Formats: sequence, structure tokens, C-alpha cells
Amino acid sequence: MAVGGFSKLPSGTVVVALALTHPADPAHRIRVVVHALNRQRALTRLSNLGFRGARISGNAEPPTPDEISAVLHHPDGLVWRDYRARTSDPWHPISALNRV
Repeated sequence: MAVGGFSKLPSGTVVVALALTHPADPAHRIRVVVHALNRQRALTRLSNLGFRGARISGNAEPPTPDEISAVLHHPDGLVWRDYRARTSDPWHPISALNRV
């Protein structure tokens, strides 16, 4: 189970943030942020990308305002960066995940 959380936006959509293992390097953790209509759709989007075990239980690490802003301003509504990244480090589109 991944550590993460969610925030419901005034529009009714949600932003889900999860700490997951990198698909190419299991020792490397990343923070993935997804914008979707609801939590289940966000998890389905991650599952379709190969994160089959992505589940959320509770709200231990909800998305920060920086994470919400980053995902809302990205056309795909799905971004990631290193789990231990500083707040000044850039967010990456999910398409760049396997190139790192």
C-alpha cells in the first residue's frame, strides 16, 4: 500500500498524491500527483500506467498546495518527482518517468 492522500477541490474533482516505487528501480521512491474526477479514477489511471498495487487508505500525506498547483497546470493532470525532492525541484510529466 502506498503512502499518500487526497484533496477534494471546490469543483468536485480530487487531487491524489502517492509515494510509489519507481517502475524501473524498486529502490527509488517517487511522488506521483494525479488530478481526476474521483479517487478511484485517479488510482485507475495509475494502474493503467503500470502501478498495479497503488491503493490509498486514509489521508496520511495529502497533496500540498504546490502539488495541487503543479498538477492543475499540467495538461495531462499527472506529474511526478523524486520523493525526497526539494520544493524548488521541477515536476515532470508522467511520460518522462521511464527516461530517468
